[in-house]
Amino acid sequence: MRIAVLGLGRMGSAVAARLSESGYDLVLWNRTRARAEARALGPVADTPAAAARGADAVLSSLTDAAAVRDVYEGPDGAREGASGQPFVEMSTTGRDVLRELAQALRERGSPLVEAPVLGTVTAVRAGRLMVLAGGRPDDVARVTPILQVLGEVRHTGDLGTAADLKLVANCMLGVVSVAGAELLAGAERAGLDRHLAFSVLISLAPGLETRRAGYLDGRHRPALFAVRDLLKDLDLGLGRLHQAGASTPLVGLVRELVAETAQAAADSDISVITTRYEKQAVGSR
Repeated sequence: MRIAVLGLGRMGSAVAARLSESGYDLVLWNRTRARAEARALGPVADTPAAAARGADAVLSSLTDAAAVRDVYEGPDGAREGASGQPFVEMSTTGRDVLRELAQALRERGSPLVEAPVLGTVTAVRAGRLMVLAGGRPDDVARVTPILQVLGEVRHTGDLGTAADLKLVANCMLGVVSVAGAELLAGAERAGLDRHLAFSVLISLAPGLETRRAGYLDGRHRPALFAVRDLLKDLDLGLGRLHQAGASTPLVGLVRELVAETAQAAADSDISVITTRYEKQAVGSR
C-alpha cells in the first residue's frame, strides 16, 4: 500500500517515519524539496498532485488553513491527484477549510477524513498518539488501519467535530502550560524546592512532564510545540467557542499572555512562558 505524505515539518516527518517503519511504501512532498529528500523515506514528488496521483491514501500535515488551501488547490494541488482514494487531513486548521476540501475532493470521488492528533513527536515515534478522526463512519473505518499505526483512534463524529475537539484540547494545553509556569515560579518565591513543586504539579497535570527541560532547566529549543502555533490555535479555539456562544474569560487571558510571549520568542517551545514569571520575580526583588 502506498501512502502520499504532504508536509514534512516536525510532526509530518515523524508520521512519515512511523508509517515507513510499519511497512507502508511512501511518496513524499514538501514545499522545500531538500527537506523531503533528506528524510530518505521514499520517492519525492515535484507537486502535491503528483504525490497524490496513484497513491492508495493521502495524508497531509500542514501549518495552517492557508497552507492547506495552497497545497490542495490550483493546477498542481493535491485535489488534482484525487481519484477515489481517501484523503486524511491532520493539520490544526478549524472546520471551515475542511468543508471546502471535502466538497472539492468529493467531486473527484475521494472522501475526506480529518485526523488531528494529541501528542508530541515522541508519542508519534512510540505509536501512542490520540488520533481524533472526524468524518463519515465508513470513511473513518477505511483509514483506521493506517491511523492505528500512530496511536489510539477515536471517531469524534461528523467532519468538523475532530477539529473542534482539537481546538478545545489545545486551549486546555495553553491554560495548563501558563498555570504550570505561574505556580512553579510562585512556589519558588515562597521558598519551596522547585523540583519538588514541579513533581507535585505534574501529578495533577501529567502533560507538563514532556516539558521538564523547559520548566526546570530553561531549555526551550528545539520546540515540541512553538509559541506561535499555540497562539494560532488559541485564536482559532476562541473564535469557534465564541461562535458557539461560550464564555471563555480564562482562555482569553491565557491568549493574551501567550501573545506577549510570542513577541519575543515565537519559535521557542511553549515552556518559554516561564521566562515571563522569572523576569517578574527578578523585578520584584
